[in-house]
Amino acid sequence: MNQVFNRRLRDELDTLRAAGTFKHLRHITTPMAATVHMQETGDAIVLSSNNYLGLADNPRVVQAGREGLEKYGAGTASVRFICGTFDIHQRLERRIAEFLGTENSLTYVSCWAANTGLIPTIAIEGTAIVSDELNHASIIDGCRMATQAHRLRYKHGDMAELEAKLANLPPDMIKFIISDGVFSMEGDLAKLPEIAALARRYNAVTIVDDSHGTGVTGRTGRGTIEHFALTGQIDIITGTLGKALGGAAGGFVAGTNELVETLIQKSRPQLFSNALPATVACSALAAIDELDAHPELLVKQRENIAYFRDAIKRLGYKPLPGESAIIPIIVGETSFAIKMSDMLLKRGVFVTGFGYPVVPEGTARIRVQMSAALEREHLDRALDAFAKVGRELGLIA
Repeated sequence: MNQVFNRRLRDELDTLRAAGTFKHLRHITTPMAATVHMQETGDAIVLSSNNYLGLADNPRVVQAGREGLEKYGAGTASVRFICGTFDIHQRLERRIAEFLGTENSLTYVSCWAANTGLIPTIAIEGTAIVSDELNHASIIDGCRMATQAHRLRYKHGDMAELEAKLANLPPDMIKFIISDGVFSMEGDLAKLPEIAALARRYNAVTIVDDSHGTGVTGRTGRGTIEHFALTGQIDIITGTLGKALGGAAGGFVAGTNELVETLIQKSRPQLFSNALPATVACSALAAIDELDAHPELLVKQRENIAYFRDAIKRLGYKPLPGESAIIPIIVGETSFAIKMSDMLLKRGVFVTGFGYPVVPEGTARIRVQMSAALEREHLDRALDAFAKVGRELGLIA
């Protein structure tokens, strides 16, 4: 290793440690569930996972993965167009399309790969992208990679600014409006009815990354699009299989047959990456079936959201308003958020503090996420820890 370069890396890491903003990986020795065991701290209640429906350790989901590994092995050892694709990928892609109400879908190894594979493929020279400023980093990077497109951002949720930017573009230009469905750091929902109406008015294509909505939001968990009764009115949906739908890995793009065929032909992460592992495809398919078979998971998760939100406010905290499973509590500086999350972990609550560069300077937060796996006793114990830590830090009376 070049010592000058390595010394520079070491100095940068030392600066993070001195500032109290160094991130530590936690090492879990048990399946993701309501509680986990960590090498560093022992048992902890999980308020940091996107395991919204508690399916990550669901016996039927796990068994489907085992059967997939036995049937298909570890993988094809190459990319899909070179050495073929397993039939489980075809079955999963059809199921995702049916689940979301689109013609077709295509899976990727992650939603990051899906977004960075989709956007530069379709946003070519002569097109324009108009993106919410608080979109996920994968959308931001996908837009950066679309170097030939005209790229614009609008203030978060500001429909007047979005319309102004659309109105200033040539009427016959292909325009893409891109937004998260549920914003991962804010917990709020995109204004999809207004976005869809503006898309119709200005002949734009709508793209929604519904990673934090798929499986969770909407009457039957079909996502933010279902929540707003817009099924069939959003052109392209991207999402993940690594949150509510099994929790392992994987992402997808859902849309028309023509869109999927175009991505198969041109999308670089699709062309040059191995397929989603078959065992993950099998478990994700089982997770969708579990959701459809057990709507009570959604009921319980929403009861948990309401209970925790009400209780944390009664303690004196002021979480950002919202109706999603994400409950952000703004605490100020990054080092403070990390310190608070460490103190909560010592009291048996695993919840992560987020700061810059994930969120803007001065808006660091503790991000609580509600799961159907959590029982009332878990929530009460976690709230007790929040009360004690909040008083120690002077956040609440």
